[in-house]
Amino acid sequence: MRALVVLPTYNESANIAGVLRRIRAATGNTVDVLVVDDSSPDGTADLAEALGRELGRIEVLRRPGKQGLGSAYRDGFRLGLSRGYDALVEMDADLSHDPATLPELLRQVSAGADLVIGTRYMPGGSIPDWPWPRRAISKTGNLYARYLLGISARDSTSGFRAYHRRALERIDLDTVRADGYGFQVEMAYLVERGGGLLAEVPIEFRDRTLGLSKMSSRIVVEALALVTWWGLRDRLRRGRHRATTRVA
Repeated sequence: MRALVVLPTYNESANIAGVLRRIRAATGNTVDVLVVDDSSPDGTADLAEALGRELGRIEVLRRPGKQGLGSAYRDGFRLGLSRGYDALVEMDADLSHDPATLPELLRQVSAGADLVIGTRYMPGGSIPDWPWPRRAISKTGNLYARYLLGISARDSTSGFRAYHRRALERIDLDTVRADGYGFQVEMAYLVERGGGLLAEVPIEFRDRTLGLSKMSSRIVVEALALVTWWGLRDRLRRGRHRATTRVA
């Protein structure tokens, strides 16, 4: 199974060497890596290209300006699908996702899953650096998405995941517009709505120690608003369908 790790970056010069070396250590030469860089002014793309010459099987896609996480993944997925990869992996470049989990994510995809999510909220998963208020907000948001959208995943906002190509081929990526947490929820929702099989593996999520976080309150608000809209939209559609069925 050919696998591509898609690694979005913006100003990750402090972390890029560490994450690329750890990906290679965890997977040997069994996966390729695509660094999708949004014209980082700190030289992240140049560093990634230098590591690519040293480690091999690392490519850098340079994009003109900061366009967002969801856009970076869509571009990476399109490129990976066009080149015939069987599995496409999402992960952060700040070492909050442990590359040692990559083989298990890919093993689950190889075993038949359409989407495998690295989850913090199952036995074996943890977030050791988070205070309880932040953990409570995250868990509540995930429960809200499960209830409103019917997603089976316990951690639909997690950005450490692997897709089988067939799952992405069922989705029109041009219609996926969410970013950040909203993008992760929307993709899980679309995979399951399309009949895909979802699996989860436990992960330990650690906050970055180097560089600046890209997370903002806008991303959180966007995700909550989108989940609410999708849930209400689906309920209205089901209501119209039931009414049409009764009339018929």
